[in-house]
Amino acid sequence: MTGKVTQLWATKTKDDEWWSSFVTAPLGIVANIWAVDIPAITPNRVTAASFAIALVATLFILIGGFGWFIAAAILIHLSHILDCMDGQMARYREVSSPVGSYFDRLTDQVQVTLWFGAVGYAAYAQSLSVAPVFLALIGITFYGLRGYVKYIALEIETARDPEYPAKMAHLKRREPMAGLGFGLAANVKWFLKEQPKALTFDEGVFIFMLSVALIFNQLTPMLWVFAASQVFWGTFKAWQRGMNIDANHKLSIQK
Repeated sequence: MTGKVTQLWATKTKDDEWWSSFVTAPLGIVANIWAVDIPAITPNRVTAASFAIALVATLFILIGGFGWFIAAAILIHLSHILDCMDGQMARYREVSSPVGSYFDRLTDQVQVTLWFGAVGYAAYAQSLSVAPVFLALIGITFYGLRGYVKYIALEIETARDPEYPAKMAHLKRREPMAGLGFGLAANVKWFLKEQPKALTFDEGVFIFMLSVALIFNQLTPMLWVFAASQVFWGTFKAWQRGMNIDANHKLSIQK
């Protein structure tokens, strides 16, 4: 069993998001101890189940009310655990595929839009103010911008240098820094180094934010945080990637 857990831990994304890193991804590994040995459970089916549960969570948010919000918070976490499981399972079985990765990322983007759109509506229904709807729209737009500028930059850089994606993939490779066999000190150090990721306000942080907001029924304050954080990071990422393209272009001219 220990050897299997070690193998599964090695499938964990090395640069996981904040909440994923030490909550949902480890829970995914625990679930995979049982799931990876069942042939009928495939990574693509896990992805589909994750998205289906995300849709149900969206419906519960739209219905509104304390009990439905609690149920939605639980389902959002369950959806994200499954979202971690599919990649772990694919890497463990060595069946990772481009199409599986594509649909995994696509559903991630869609469910973030659905969740925050639903929260914007639920907050509007409570307050009869359009401000939460506007905040949700702004947050969703600038969150999408973060991914959009990444792929624009990738397209431009690949047109200039066809080997650019391979070079970037090589730079992103990271060796494991914690887990089984690394000792208590290494794991504590890893845990502390993970905490600043909370300030990046990515999907892993959204899972935490949404759950807390739903449990305590603080939807509008959470939407203010969501919108402000995404405006900052969307604008910063757009500027940063533009500067990188400019620097790389100047470097290629000098060559």
